[in-house]
Amino acid sequence: MPHFIIEYSANLEEALDIAGLCEEIRACASEIDTFPTPGIRVRAFRTDHYAIADGNPAHGYIDISIRLRGGRPEDVKRDATTRIFEAARAYVAPVMARQPIALSLEMRDIDPALSPKTGSIRDFL
Repeated sequence: MPHFIIEYSANLEEALDIAGLCEEIRACASEIDTFPTPGIRVRAFRTDHYAIADGNPAHGYIDISIRLRGGRPEDVKRDATTRIFEAARAYVAPVMARQPIALSLEMRDIDPALSPKTGSIRDFL
């Protein structure tokens, strides 16, 4: 059940195809064995109120959060983090060349004992 949550500054909405970024991350994640395809969830949230660095309104940010069930080895998580970040960086690079953008990513484990799940997506795949 990997969840990819993208938070981004509103000033990027015109400059960057956010739905395309979601799809880029989904496609990359689906190629990583540690992320079961039926559990992949990618969503993005626009932030309307923000202040960055020196306050220049041209500055933007994209923060990607990955939540996944605990239990994966550190090297597997490190590899997945690198691959997802590089896919996002490559996707955003053309816009970063024209506009100041901070891009960050964090992966964290969810305690499976404290995160019950159910669903029928697998039944339809």
